[in-house]
Amino acid sequence: MSRAITREELYQQLELDNRITNEGVYISPEVVSTLDFDNHVQEQMRTCFDMNHETYTQTKLPTAIRLDSNYRIRFSYKNGAPFSIEHENGKYYLVEKGNAISEVTFVEKPKFYNFKTSDGIDMKTIANEVGKTKVTVAYSNECALKDKGLDCRFCNINATKSRFADLQGIAWKTPIQIAETYAKAREEGYEAITITGGFVPERREVEYYIDVAEAIQDATGLEDFGGTACVGAPSDLAVIEKYKEAGYRAISTNLEIWDENFFKTICPGKDQICGGRQNWINALKKEVEVFGRGNVRSFFVAGIEPKSTLLDGLEYLTELGVVAIPLHWTPNPGSDLEGHRAPSPEWYYDLYQKAYTLLRKNGLTHQDLYNSANVENSIFDYFYDLDGDHLTNPRHEADRVHFVEEEQIKAEKTEKTA
Repeated sequence: MSRAITREELYQQLELDNRITNEGVYISPEVVSTLDFDNHVQEQMRTCFDMNHETYTQTKLPTAIRLDSNYRIRFSYKNGAPFSIEHENGKYYLVEKGNAISEVTFVEKPKFYNFKTSDGIDMKTIANEVGKTKVTVAYSNECALKDKGLDCRFCNINATKSRFADLQGIAWKTPIQIAETYAKAREEGYEAITITGGFVPERREVEYYIDVAEAIQDATGLEDFGGTACVGAPSDLAVIEKYKEAGYRAISTNLEIWDENFFKTICPGKDQICGGRQNWINALKKEVEVFGRGNVRSFFVAGIEPKSTLLDGLEYLTELGVVAIPLHWTPNPGSDLEGHRAPSPEWYYDLYQKAYTLLRKNGLTHQDLYNSANVENSIFDYFYDLDGDHLTNPRHEADRVHFVEEEQIKAEKTEKTA
């Protein structure tokens, strides 16, 4: 049973999350051996990226931990990290440099992870849980930019495929496999799906997404299946309308970097393919036109370009109605930037607060964030919660931290001792 915490404690846990994401967590093979991945603990499936600080293939790894408040923190492995998971008398603890911070549990394995598709493929290799109501499908675990030598410098999708595809049985997904997996996930309450993957030739991308939407509609009987299509910027912007016609509720085109010169250097493929950076911006404008404000998302890999230019981009896009979200950059193993360091946790916390202010200033709500982004329990979700903008699904409530004002806790303590 999780404990209620004060508003101030929740802010402290947001900062702790930021530090852990920045520094990583160590877990020994001996502690991992005590985890029941078959029945209870959700394991990491590297269907698209390896988001650990370093490649680890010795054992399975958990996806995320929960503090005793129910706060969920993504598990990102790093040998020698200041944070570690320790096991004692059947309980697990998050420890920082020898000091226990909180008892922890591990995020639960979804039931659909135990099933196979009709052609015998493990569903856990098809769709991954990203919260109590959301799954993400990486239909392709490789990016065609590799063949041109134009990979994004921060990206490790192709390195991840070479290291984990055979180990975890991950391959290209067919529309039928995706539809069957999502239909099974919906049986236990998952209601939103994001389709994403590496860069593929544009014509194939559009046709494939339409096939996936039709297969999901056939399998679920739903015209609106809660889908977000994560796509590259097309050279012909009229193509965007086809995603809407196919039944997707929202769309995402991830610009990743805002500064023009950084964009050319860090995202050479995105710069040279499909009309260059301006066309990616034009695509986002067209997507807002077609899908409406709040139904378009663009992620940014924060920490590579100056904060000031990134905030310029976030302001420009949120004014248009794009849910523009900076993500914490982990210099991924296998990427060109492996071995670099991200900025400090304080740098990120300041950025997130300013980004959230821009979202609110431009009328983008918690529901908009939910509809367009394949994240749950993010720092932005909690910023909205702290401002009183809550989501209504009971499964959100069960997956979140419950916080109360400090005066309420004092009053309850007084009542108990009276």
